[in-house]
Amino acid sequence: MGYRADLSDAGVWQRKMGGMASLVEGSDNVRLDPRLDTVDGDSIMSKKYASCFAGTDLAARLVSQGVDTVIVTGCTTSGCVRATVVDAVQSGFRPIVAPEAVGDRSGAAHRQSLLDMDAKYGDVVPLDEVIAHLSHIARPVEA
Repeated sequence: MGYRADLSDAGVWQRKMGGMASLVEGSDNVRLDPRLDTVDGDSIMSKKYASCFAGTDLAARLVSQGVDTVIVTGCTTSGCVRATVVDAVQSGFRPIVAPEAVGDRSGAAHRQSLLDMDAKYGDVVPLDEVIAHLSHIARPVEA
């Protein structure tokens, strides 16, 4: 997430989320964590709202690459993660969430959001299963 210093691109959401004022584009507060180990060709986007789909071209990017499933990770299970999962399924994707890859300031909100997402919008799958699946599909095919 990143906003102009005057928050003119934050819409009405900034009224509820006062901390957005610290998320100024180009500042250290919005730089990517170097542990992400990005490489040339990685698709990186900046979002303005809770869902990664809201106001972005994420759905078009995924469709153009033949993607049908998304693994959602994030910092606020009851906010950004849940909003992204709901928008993902409404956009025709299968969302998967590993509980160990999301978090929330409220344990109760975290647990309830995971239950709700698993019941209605996506699949909540243990991290080791997600990693095993990704490892399997990432292996080169031997001739």
